[in-house]
Amino acid sequence: MTTPVTEHPAAKPAEAQAHFRRKLGFETDCWDVRETMARGAADFVLLDVRGRKAFAEAHVPGAVNLPHRDLSERRLAGYPADTLFVVYCAGPHCNGADRAALRLATLGRKVKLMIGGMTGWADEGFPFETAL
Repeated sequence: MTTPVTEHPAAKPAEAQAHFRRKLGFETDCWDVRETMARGAADFVLLDVRGRKAFAEAHVPGAVNLPHRDLSERRLAGYPADTLFVVYCAGPHCNGADRAALRLATLGRKVKLMIGGMTGWADEGFPFETAL
């Protein structure tokens, strides 16, 4: 007898390893971002891709605001071509970070998504900054 968990067989370990390694190439999480930034070792630019008003009300400390609709080669010109951008938006219910990631990749830029966004950051109990 199968269950909802086992009705689709688990991937072979080598396939699972390849899948999860690839997935981690696209994503990072709030804990890893905060830990890296707290160490002063950020090897990425954290982009809050929400609107300016939302950013002013609260954002992840150290983030740069660049709304996904404003992403362009001209706006990115000040960053070296090999810069890794980590993008986030409001949370899992928002696709702004996905839109930003797609745009950055289309522009030939390296990008990862910070899963959870603002919701994930709050769920971890991490503090926000304001620009008001």
